[in-house]
Formats: sequence, structure tokens, C-alpha cells
Amino acid sequence: MKLTAVQLLDFRSYNEAVFAFNNETTLIIGPNTAGKTNLLEAIYCLSFGKSFRADRELQVIRFGQDVSRIKGTVIEDEQELVLELVFARHNDSPVAAPFKKYLVNGVPKRRTDFSTHLPSILFAPSDLEIIIGSPSSRRQFLDEVIAQTDHDYAQSLSAYTKALRQRNALLEKQQEFSGNLSKQFEYWDTILIQHGQAITQKRESFIAFINGAEKNVFVCNVTYDKSEISKERLMQYEKAEKAAGNTLVGPHRDDFSVQMFNNELQVAQDIKSYGSRGQQRLVVFQLKLLQVVFLEEALHVPPLLLLDDIFSELDEENINKVLSLIGTHQTIITTTHKEFIPAVLHNKVQLVELKKTE
Repeated sequence: MKLTAVQLLDFRSYNEAVFAFNNETTLIIGPNTAGKTNLLEAIYCLSFGKSFRADRELQVIRFGQDVSRIKGTVIEDEQELVLELVFARHNDSPVAAPFKKYLVNGVPKRRTDFSTHLPSILFAPSDLEIIIGSPSSRRQFLDEVIAQTDHDYAQSLSAYTKALRQRNALLEKQQEFSGNLSKQFEYWDTILIQHGQAITQKRESFIAFINGAEKNVFVCNVTYDKSEISKERLMQYEKAEKAAGNTLVGPHRDDFSVQMFNNELQVAQDIKSYGSRGQQRLVVFQLKLLQVVFLEEALHVPPLLLLDDIFSELDEENINKVLSLIGTHQTIITTTHKEFIPAVLHNKVQLVELKKTE
């Protein structure tokens, strides 16, 4: 698998731009606001069918425009595929989430099918949220990794999310409605339980992989704080859910924590609460490296690596660990200064220089 070109139309700061990726490693250099991360975001969208940084995906559409397009050319099994993702504003709502269309060689696809052609892993400063952020950041990490390797997981996640939305709407309706909604609850409960249990099982398997894998950056252990869903648990929380107007159990409430061992105190300590910022960054880096291994073992192809200004944050030892991946994986690197990139790479990369946007 190799990404050979990306074309952007009214995406973020880009009016129209085309990028060709001729080498295994591409170095994108430019000052802040030059559009480096915007380009990586576009490639991420081709991989996952969604943005990794937009509070509202409407923001990816260039200001003053109604439609944004990302088109990528990928070589997969010696065949050329054209992946296209279209974001469009809703005419009746200037703030609603955009309509999205997924195309492979011009043929419309569901997101779960679209996002199987360009497996990639993003290393970015914002990854620290996996440790210090909200539980949703950690669930997003789990979903990002597992969905790329397991089509059934992606489908279960989609079905669960839709059923959860419908069930929550029913709970809100029940607060103002005196009629019997038991049949409707039974329908959505069945879907939630079926797909929720599948999600939990696959998350457990991935976390078991993390705990059993060799760790060459930072020794740590992950504890899965799962919110199991079953008919019995839904019955147990029935009154509380009616009062809250919200579903209170299920994998949408999952979390995990990461522990390190304190040799001095001889106890395990939570990285989020007791780790230094440097230790937290190393743990995130370790999780990302394990993500690389997990994807390679599951897909039997090396994923595309997207490195967003991470060399300014890592020490020499861990920079060398990143360099060991470069050459065996197609890699796209962004940085503000060429000096941040190890000299060994200077003559081996395709160089793309971006100018500051006005």
C-alpha cells in the first residue's frame, strides 16, 4: 500500500493544491499557519473518513465555500485506487455537521468500507490527550486502532452509536410521555446489547495485546475500566436512566488507565495523576509504537506513518526508534525547521516547502 498523490479543493486553508509523494519519506517544512497539519489532517480523513482535530467537521470546509474535497491516489495490491471524501454544507443549517460522501474509484461507499484502503497512524502533540484528556479521548484511541483492523468492529461501533442515539431520544421522550414505550425500548436494547458486547470483547483483546507486548520505550500496564452492557444491567439502571434521560451503561462509558511502577515506593501509580509530563509523553509514544505493531500483525502491510512535528518533543534515543520505522514504512513528516530532522534523513527524503498563508 502506498499513497502517491493528494488533491485538495477548499479544504481548510487550501483553495486548490496537489501533492505528489514520490519517495518513501516526505518531509514537509513550513512555518506555523503554513498548512502542514492541514495536509496531514486531509490524509487522515482519507484513512478514517473523519477528521482528528475538528471540534465541528464543518470547520474543514474553507471559509466562504460550501463544498470541500479531498482526493487521494493509492496503490493497493498493484492496483491504483482513487479515494475521495466530500464535505458539503447543509443549505438549511449553516452550523449542522456537514453531509459527507465517500467514493472509491467514483463509486459511493459506506465509511466503514471506505476506511479500509489506507491504514495509517498519526503521531501528533495532541496525542497527549490519550493520557491527560477525557475518557472519550481514550475510547477514540481504542476505536481508531481496532476499527482499522476489524471490519466487524467498525460495523458494530456504527450500529451501536446509532442505536444509542435512538434509545437516548426515547428516554427523553419518556420523561414527557405517559404511554407505554416498552416495545421500542426492547428493540433498541437488543441492538445495544448485541453490538455493545462485541465492542467490549474486542477492546479487551486489544488491551490484552498491549499488556502482553514488549515495551522498549516505557514499561507500563493498561487497566480496562469497562462498562458492561446486558439486559440485567439495563434493568438495574432503569430508574436512574429514566431520571437522567440518558443511557448509563455500555461501552460508550468505557475508560482505561495506564500505570507505571514506582521502584522507590514499590507500588503501581497512575500515569495521569502521578506521572511527569515527560513520562506521559513517553507512554503515549509507547502506545503509538504498539499501534504500529498491532496494525502490521493484523493487516500484514506496513501502515502509513504521519509524524506531525514530533521530533521537537522527543529525545535522541526515541528519535532513533522513530527512525528505525522510516524506510520500512511510507512516512510523511512535518516540521517548522529542517534542523529538527536528524541529518541522516536529509538526503533521503522528498522535500516539500510550504509558505506562510495570509
